[in-house]
Amino acid sequence: MSVFALADCNNFYVSCERVFNPKLNSQPVIVLSNNDGCTVSRSNEVKAIGVPFGAPHFKIQHLIEIYKIQVFSSNYALYGDMSNRVMKTLATFTPNIEIYSIDEAFLDLTNYVFTDLTTYAQNIRSTVKQHTGIPISIGVATSKTLAKVANRIAKKSIKANGILDLTSRKYQDKALEITPIEDVWGIGRRYAAYFTIRGIKTALDFKHADTNWIKKKMGINGVRMQRELFGESCYTLDENPSKQKSISSSRSFKQPVTELEQLSEAVSTYIARAAEKLRKQGSYTETITVYVNTNRFKPEDFYFNSKTLPFTIATNYTPEMIKKGKEALRQIFLPGKQYTKAGVLLSNLVRDGHFQYDLFYASPHPMSEEMMKALDTVNFRMGRNCLRYAAMGLPQKQERWKTAFKFRSPAYTTDWKQLLSVL
Repeated sequence: MSVFALADCNNFYVSCERVFNPKLNSQPVIVLSNNDGCTVSRSNEVKAIGVPFGAPHFKIQHLIEIYKIQVFSSNYALYGDMSNRVMKTLATFTPNIEIYSIDEAFLDLTNYVFTDLTTYAQNIRSTVKQHTGIPISIGVATSKTLAKVANRIAKKSIKANGILDLTSRKYQDKALEITPIEDVWGIGRRYAAYFTIRGIKTALDFKHADTNWIKKKMGINGVRMQRELFGESCYTLDENPSKQKSISSSRSFKQPVTELEQLSEAVSTYIARAAEKLRKQGSYTETITVYVNTNRFKPEDFYFNSKTLPFTIATNYTPEMIKKGKEALRQIFLPGKQYTKAGVLLSNLVRDGHFQYDLFYASPHPMSEEMMKALDTVNFRMGRNCLRYAAMGLPQKQERWKTAFKFRSPAYTTDWKQLLSVL
């Protein structure tokens, strides 16, 4: 019998803020998306007030004032580092781990002998809390889909108190009965609406639905999903997630941008970030796409355009990519427009040794590989953009297009200058 545990951090971004600011404990707290636009993480106190996920910041300003909600901008450097700490702690309990997202991971406990899975899960939970300060909930079951169900209940149920073991069949149907169909792992909004209309409103309804009918509607994945709700493991642990097939980097601007030079600096910055991701996974790109758009909420003057250009041979050399990206931007830029967003997409990714060199093509720089390794090493150790390209512009001149983080906390764990000081 397979045994999976799903460990999921509670209100992760908010929890990260609370680790370094204990005064926030028991206070209503929200974390906002890029440009301080929408709520992407809410404390339980905020959820109790009725603030929904994704609520625009400006629309809940009155609630922020009434309930004295503490507001923070997203601090991705902090959250990424805290996530690494949580995952490393989880990995001390089993080497068989699948990092599913920044705040959750599956643990395969199949080959371990336990007298009590709940006690073991509590040990995992308390250790993560002790080592990182982050509270987590754990759902345990004989399939990954059931572990997801268990985790959801563990988070919401006061009685469960953060831990729920669903390896025993006698508790599974009760758990599925209180799980809405839209909360089943793999059921999207479209399928949820389709099934609800036809009377399949809970996970238990889906479990006992006609298998042939499900297969006709969802294919073999639907059948596997149903078998998983019976406790049969159909999805194994993915310990080595496949590399991304494309890499993108984009941002909405703090203020509209009208000048080509400013837009070019933004695009160059996004290319540099995407190139860093590209090299990190050991890939090269054969094409680059640059796109821009104006305000979508002003349809009378809305403009969107994109341009895709190929490289002579696949590359991960940032200067070459910036040069090609700026060429694409010039072809789609229209003077007089107020641009609110730009982005880049690297596609047709290949690994080293899996592409052919052009006989008549000269390398852009004989030491390009070594240069990129040195650049990435310095920026990793000293902070992103410690070394930067002139095409990205000077930091003090990026105020118009760079993302707004008005309420961002310090990078407590990744920047020597922002370390928490105790007086």
